[in-house]
Amino acid sequence: MAKEEPQSISRDLQELQKKLSLLIDSFQNNSKVVAFMKSPVGQYLDSHPFLAFTLLVFIVMSAVPVGFFLLIVVLTTLAALLGVIILEGLVISVGGLSLLCILCGLGFVSLAMSGMMIASYVVVSSLISCWFSPRPLTQQNTNCDFLPAMKSADFEGLYQE
Repeated sequence: MAKEEPQSISRDLQELQKKLSLLIDSFQNNSKVVAFMKSPVGQYLDSHPFLAFTLLVFIVMSAVPVGFFLLIVVLTTLAALLGVIILEGLVISVGGLSLLCILCGLGFVSLAMSGMMIASYVVVSSLISCWFSPRPLTQQNTNCDFLPAMKSADFEGLYQE
């Protein structure tokens, strides 16, 4: 049973890779995405992937504070209809300054999170490609020297063609 597990893991990884590539293809073939990627902003973000990922994380994280700010604006506008104009200006200005502080903090947090996510992705993908790459037993991979030494009997039947 131990000999069958790496093959099933490899098969599962291949199926996952096929599904992800189909999902990515459906995004890349969308007409709005194609139009955006032809624009100067899209070309700039395409040439700077870390900035694009940081911007994506920032937009996702800032949705909740912006939503709360818009809710406060709507509620104070309703209160202004009742004649509380001074209160509306005060609440909107305090809310705007609070939103500015929160968004600046979220900018730094999203920059740090995207950096950690990209670093984790690079480490995990290199480990997976190193561990699950089909190679002959006699070939030594200099990139994978950190793997523990195993007997050739451990690999018997793993890479049958």
